[in-house]
Amino acid sequence: MSLFTPLKLGAITVPNRIFMAPLTRCRATAEHVPAALMVEYYVQRAGAGLIIAEATMVMEGNSAFWMEPGIYSPDQIAGWKRITGAVHAAGGRIFLQLWHGGRACHPLLNQGAQPVAPSAIAITNDEVRTPEGKKPYVIPRALRDDELPGIVAGFKQAAENAKTAGFDGIEIHGANGYLLDEFLRDGANQRTGPYGGSIENRAHLMLEVLEAVSSVWGSDRVGLRISPLNSYNSMIDSDPIGLSTWLADRLNAFHLAYLHVMRSDLFRQQSGDIMTPIRKHYSGVLMGNMGYTAEEAGKDIVEEKVDAVAFGTSFLANPDLPARFRAGAPLNQPNPATFYTPGPEGYTDYPPLNK
Repeated sequence: MSLFTPLKLGAITVPNRIFMAPLTRCRATAEHVPAALMVEYYVQRAGAGLIIAEATMVMEGNSAFWMEPGIYSPDQIAGWKRITGAVHAAGGRIFLQLWHGGRACHPLLNQGAQPVAPSAIAITNDEVRTPEGKKPYVIPRALRDDELPGIVAGFKQAAENAKTAGFDGIEIHGANGYLLDEFLRDGANQRTGPYGGSIENRAHLMLEVLEAVSSVWGSDRVGLRISPLNSYNSMIDSDPIGLSTWLADRLNAFHLAYLHVMRSDLFRQQSGDIMTPIRKHYSGVLMGNMGYTAEEAGKDIVEEKVDAVAFGTSFLANPDLPARFRAGAPLNQPNPATFYTPGPEGYTDYPPLNK
């Protein structure tokens, strides 16, 4: 029952600790405007303690998923406002995940523009979905130091737009091999100067973004997601435990709403316990993610290893996941073939409990 106890999450209090992880579903329009179907999808999941909405483009020209939403145009803001209004009417709470795709973007998704990254190193262990089918990732262009204030400004403007759209807060996407994570981990960041080399320098851009968006929202409505072990998008770090420990200490100064940690590696290239040192060094609300069952999540909350748990594919396939956990009911199984396809199939048609 520890999953169903309230939790103070920065400036808000949530009624349970079963959070919906951000899940890219590619149901926006070609102009990256949230579609009407997305309203139903998020309202179905309003029983989550907190919904963290999917990775959302902070700036035009940085698409990595083809039909993902943005938050940089008036139409996008209006589309998200319909979603937040409906979620709030259903009693839910919703943060928006702000995201820059970095080297995971592709010219075919961005009118021929070359993607940008800390260093000119391409993703090699996967392909990207495009209108012309799956294609290899391309070598990105290394950003100049004098371009980075523009990236920070893009996140700040996106934070302001998210506020206009009616969200309860925002999560900064610093995980899974996208731009901020690329700067953070030394496998993707091989630059010199103030944004490369030491952990402190590699974290520089992420910390500047946190400062900027906190000036808009107040840091108690800002979360951060990290994945120090995850090798997704060809990511690796030479010292993930050291990186996690340093970052956990440094983030205490921000007084964030929460720190959201992906605890393992989707491809099992790296292993280790990052949750223990983060819990030891981070004094704020800690959210775990990846591979938790309801039983493990409840046990870890009781043992104060985490304060909340975000569930991804379980929430994708079970819109009423908290009710199923409370009842000890079986779960619908997700269908990966419909994760990124258009339309309601595998999106809004998973049956609720007792249906």
